[in-house]
Amino acid sequence: MKIAVVDPTSGIAGDMFLGALIDVGLERSWLERLPELLGLDGVGVRIADVKRAGVRCVKVDFDIPPQPHGRAVSEIHALIDAAAVPTNVASRAHAAFDAIGTVESEIHGVSAEKLHLHEVGSVDAILDIVGSIWGLELLGVDAVFNTRVALGDGAVKTAHGVLPVPAPATLRLLEGFSVSHGPSGSGELTTPTGAALLRVLSKGEPPAEYSPARSGYGAGTRDIRGHLNAVRIILGESAALKEVHSGDTHGRTEHLHVLSADIDDMSPEELAAAAEALRAQGALDVVLLNTTMKKGRVGTRVEVLVRPNDVARLEEKILLNFTTLGVKRVNVTRTALHRESRVVTLGGHEIRVKVSTLPDGTLRAKPEFDDLNRVAQETMRPIAEIREEVMSALSGEHTREAVRRG
Repeated sequence: MKIAVVDPTSGIAGDMFLGALIDVGLERSWLERLPELLGLDGVGVRIADVKRAGVRCVKVDFDIPPQPHGRAVSEIHALIDAAAVPTNVASRAHAAFDAIGTVESEIHGVSAEKLHLHEVGSVDAILDIVGSIWGLELLGVDAVFNTRVALGDGAVKTAHGVLPVPAPATLRLLEGFSVSHGPSGSGELTTPTGAALLRVLSKGEPPAEYSPARSGYGAGTRDIRGHLNAVRIILGESAALKEVHSGDTHGRTEHLHVLSADIDDMSPEELAAAAEALRAQGALDVVLLNTTMKKGRVGTRVEVLVRPNDVARLEEKILLNFTTLGVKRVNVTRTALHRESRVVTLGGHEIRVKVSTLPDGTLRAKPEFDDLNRVAQETMRPIAEIREEVMSALSGEHTREAVRRG
């Protein structure tokens, strides 16, 4: 299994990430064409070999014509959708900007719809994020890991004024990561763009054993005396992870949140109705767990799995629909199988089927129970019999024409 270990012990920024990818083998000519591929006219690309603390590194710079002062997250999503970007690359790029938009919205108290990103909404940030994700894809990397992240110290000048290092968005994006402050006098080492890349790409700490094949360094802008201002990327192979993660090419890694609350004064019917309302409002999953609360009272723990851009909205729904006085939040990583929806037509009745791709490449299908139940009632036939016909229609050549994409 081909892995990349990102080593941000001297910090990380988008341009540093790109430089390190070039140093480990990404074609310079491809990066030079990237602005054109994304429909960003008039952008020049400069790639140079430089030294940081005596170590040869690659420095990437973009020459950008005058641009709008900030972009809405929706504008960035539209730009990515309009470009000829591979689907899985676009998905992770969207996730990165959703993560940035969520934390910026929370920090500034502005709804996601009204939020404009300044530094992280600029053309170079878009090139950094899409280019880094796409570059890993071109290098054939199956999984990304990272070591401890250096934050830097001091203060940084932003569109909102001078802020302490790390910038608020950087710190929020790195919640759950291992980080360190300093070294003294280093200034900002990790940017929101670099933090967002780690948030959507990294599976966490590197494996205990792997075989390094190549390493490269992406330079930061400043040459700090006595400090290697560069991010290192190590490409390698991990046989130990091959069996465990062999399904990664059939799925995707998602950085999500679990919102939870403990309840001891709602009836089962009320809990079920409130949980169903959360599902209808966009929660990925809602689980009700039995728990024991103080003084031995029987209670229920509500756990809600949500996307980053839905956190604030669904947190508010939990406080409104349940009797809890507070909601806890935990960052989680989910590996999800690739799945799609199909429709099987039996005797004029349509039945939706979820089809997922397993790690060994085989398919697993599950007809929607609501559809099975509806057809059973309409035809006065057993659900099991209808399910068997649906599965036969999916696999049998004689009924293949009955199957169409959902």
